[in-house]
Amino acid sequence: MLLLRHCQGVTRVGLLKTQRLLNSVATPSVTGCVGSLCARWGSSHGGQESGSYKRSHVPNWRHALAGLLAGTGAVLAYGLHSQAERAATTMVQPIDPPTSMPIFTQDDVTKHRSIEEGVWVTYKGSVYDITEFVSMHPGGDKILLAAGGALEPFWALYAVHSQEHVLEILSEYKVGELSAEDRRKQQTVKSSDPYSTDPVRHPALHVNSLKPFNAEPPAEILSDNYITPSAIFFKRNHLPVPQVDPKAYQLHVEGLPGAEPLVLSLEELKTRFPKHTVTATLQCAGNRRSEMNKVKPVKGLNWGIAAISNATWSGAKLKDVLLAAGYRPELAQQACHVQFEGLDRDATGTTYGASIPLHKAVSDEGDVLLAYEMNGEDLPADHGYPVRVVVPGTVGARNVKWLGKIIVSEEESSSHWQQNDYKGFSPATDWDTVDFKSAPAIQELPIQSAITQPAEGATLDRRAEEVTVKGYAWSGGGREVVRVDVSLDGGQTWKVAQLQGGEKPQPGRAWAWKLWELTAPLPPATQELEIVCKAVDNSYNMQPDTVAPIWNLRGVLSNAWHRVKVTIREDEEE
Repeated sequence: MLLLRHCQGVTRVGLLKTQRLLNSVATPSVTGCVGSLCARWGSSHGGQESGSYKRSHVPNWRHALAGLLAGTGAVLAYGLHSQAERAATTMVQPIDPPTSMPIFTQDDVTKHRSIEEGVWVTYKGSVYDITEFVSMHPGGDKILLAAGGALEPFWALYAVHSQEHVLEILSEYKVGELSAEDRRKQQTVKSSDPYSTDPVRHPALHVNSLKPFNAEPPAEILSDNYITPSAIFFKRNHLPVPQVDPKAYQLHVEGLPGAEPLVLSLEELKTRFPKHTVTATLQCAGNRRSEMNKVKPVKGLNWGIAAISNATWSGAKLKDVLLAAGYRPELAQQACHVQFEGLDRDATGTTYGASIPLHKAVSDEGDVLLAYEMNGEDLPADHGYPVRVVVPGTVGARNVKWLGKIIVSEEESSSHWQQNDYKGFSPATDWDTVDFKSAPAIQELPIQSAITQPAEGATLDRRAEEVTVKGYAWSGGGREVVRVDVSLDGGQTWKVAQLQGGEKPQPGRAWAWKLWELTAPLPPATQELEIVCKAVDNSYNMQPDTVAPIWNLRGVLSNAWHRVKVTIREDEEE
């Protein structure tokens, strides 16, 4: 029985509940349901001790809880899916809650974020100690993402948490209640802070900057889904998130000779133009910048490998809107660029801006959208509500959010982020010699891949006999990833990974990433592995093998072979 720790006022809570349930168990059919509470604690073996019964069935409910806490469908399926239908119909006698339990503050809970200090979480005002579960389960690293905080943001990503029998499983770990003050408490803000109205973000995100907010999902969950849930899609903001009233929203389209500026409401954008949906990966120019920082310090957010995500985007085609505003093909002889201005602005009123080549904007195959939906729902505030530009195959910086104005122009955007940022330079260029006007603005990004599992520094068990390596691969410009090579010995020998993705893309329109996976035997007599991946696209572009030759002072375009070192734990002698 689980002895609930860190709680002097409650001991052997699980044992008390066990006895109540044992008294209520009447038939083998009830105890035979693995998914039910009775099956966890009761006995159908003619007087067999309940503790023995628990040990023989423990993987089922532990895997169920792991799936919920970690958000991992595969783990959940192992221990829960086959029993869900039967469990849903199982009748269990209600358990009376204890008359009183200890009261904890949120500060108390936050202190418990590790195995050493205990792993506590909250759910709907109750406090749970899941330390023993985490320490026993191989998926504990993902479960720890919720440690010291609330489960709701994690469970919101997955529908299975609402099943009653799973919530009952969680209840066995309850150690107390959250204080009334913390239950009522809402985030207080200062009106003078331009970031005070920024939205609440998912606590799993690894934050690189709070103001403006920039964060990436944990690498270990990035490749769990082909379509990245919006809540953990990487966030890249340059300025405070603007508050936009959808009823008052207006999109201005200007710069077309002989035509009056076109002004569209959100409703007009949705009703006047056909709705198109595109699945496209967005990647920050600084993705994997942290690897360049290890070679030589660079300026910029210290992104890991997860400043990249994949989503479905829906909205009007930019080409359709430009045609409605008066664009004609002959205009291409005069104008070369389409500029975008966001509604996000700094203290001086300067807005975020960027531009793309006109031919990309008006091409039928360019698939540039004025998107108002992400993953089938209205754009979240962090991702540009109510309208943003989605430029498939192009660096994230050109996918302007909170779009307010479109300008067809002979010139690129004069924005700082177009002219004096997001450009690549030689490793020989430093901040004393750099000339931003000498380099073109980044548009299409180069071939990229990275390992999401196992993590750097992970320990593998020799008894498993094999290792599974997972990751993502993507190339800009609509070039399709056709192969990912994986090495377990630092690049001396290679194996080809299995690619996983959506439907076969049309040539030149491979906008979405490929997830990949490789399972291979553990090399004998080896205590450390250097796992390496490299991708190839359909133009046979390949990643460079090291970071140093592509280092640049802004740390952009970091796409060298990705390397992860892990150790192998040998079998312990009997």
